[in-house]
Amino acid sequence: MCDPMITRGDILWLGIASGVTGGIIGGSMLGIGMDLVVNGQPFGLVPIIIGGPSSAIIGWLMSRRLARRLTNPD
Repeated sequence: MCDPMITRGDILWLGIASGVTGGIIGGSMLGIGMDLVVNGQPFGLVPIIIGGPSSAIIGWLMSRRLARRLTNPD
């Protein structure tokens, strides 16, 4: 049996999807945090701080799903 290959479309889709979803999630957390900080709530720093890593986790999870699909083709 042939080994599964990563196609150019898979890599392109992974980059676009993780970038868009990460930007939406990280941007919304940044916006919510900035709104809280501007309105005098110091608690608003929490979503600002965790916005970047949480948006990167989306791309990491998508790449793990792609790798799992390549190792266990259905």
